[in-house]
Amino acid sequence: MRLAVLASHAGTTLQAILDAIEARQLAAEVNLVISNNSNSGALARARNAGIETAHLSQARCGDTLDADIAQRLQDSGCDYVVLAGYMKRLGPQTLERFNERIINTHPSLLPRHGGQGMFGRRVHEAVLAAGDTETGASVHFVTGDYDTGPLLAQRTVDVLPGDTADDIEAKVRAVERPLLIETLNALAQELRDASDDAQANQA
Repeated sequence: MRLAVLASHAGTTLQAILDAIEARQLAAEVNLVISNNSNSGALARARNAGIETAHLSQARCGDTLDADIAQRLQDSGCDYVVLAGYMKRLGPQTLERFNERIINTHPSLLPRHGGQGMFGRRVHEAVLAAGDTETGASVHFVTGDYDTGPLLAQRTVDVLPGDTADDIEAKVRAVERPLLIETLNALAQELRDASDDAQANQA
């Protein structure tokens, strides 16, 4: 399975994917990393790993940003696109061309505590304010609205009396990245099964 990754900051989720590939826990390769931030850690991690990179931002590309992203993804030959802390909304050309092929993680049990502006610590503070007794991580396909795409997988963690936002964040982080790797493995298996079926039909 070929992956492209979009990231804005440190690239820790990208690193988790690369580590899983190196440990043979994920049968995939990352062949493109795009960032809107020329100084992002994600681009540095990708270059260190010998992965093709692209800095594509509104300031650099202007009105062609959406088309530029879609074309670079298309040229990479990726099977799926992973948003790994990518803080910008994708445009309609990219969303249409990669419909149900763009994957995102969210640190709550969607549809709870999702939507515009709901990321990072804000999500965990909302969980506490709502008095939820459980939260977790979600992996979903990306659509035009924030955190509304079809769910692929979820994992639940308990919210205990006395838990702080930091406590909840640590619990969710502990399950979020393994859940992403498991989900990517499931998608890779689907690709292999589809390939096997195609070959069988040609035999």
